[in-house]
Amino acid sequence: AVLKSYAKHKQCSILLQLLQQKYRSPEMESQLEEPWLRAYKDNKFFPFDGLLYHREKHTSALTVVDRDHISLILQECHDCPYMGHMIEDRTRERVASTAWWPKWEQELSEYIKTCERCQKANRKHGKKYGLLQHIEEPKHPWETINMDWVTGLVPGGKENYNACLIIVD
Repeated sequence: AVLKSYAKHKQCSILLQLLQQKYRSPEMESQLEEPWLRAYKDNKFFPFDGLLYHREKHTSALTVVDRDHISLILQECHDCPYMGHMIEDRTRERVASTAWWPKWEQELSEYIKTCERCQKANRKHGKKYGLLQHIEEPKHPWETINMDWVTGLVPGGKENYNACLIIVD
């Protein structure tokens, strides 16, 4: 099915022809669009058994172009029922070892951001939190305070409180 999708996709068709030729063809190369052209010039593509592969550092992945295949790969790598919903880093590793298409990392991020199950689980998708910062010693009382909630306590007291606000001067 992937092989058939290459016939419909101009960039893959050109790449396969270029890679099967013994000599470079500037006319055909000029038909390649970015990022296909850049990856071709960096020798990141190679054919194997009629399929087109993309090599990145020490890994190789099948080049996929058909929208149906891309959707299936994103579902399998993120929504996999026997592995649960993966965090973005782990999903990125799985996709990178499986398939390649232009701007796949952007599509993956968007897919995870719009994943209903992940949204319900309230996973954080933004930047990771930084390290704690040292607070300079205050010169006066109450100049700097730290506050935190302790929750989930056994309800107690006349009002059945189950949380406590801790304030440190």
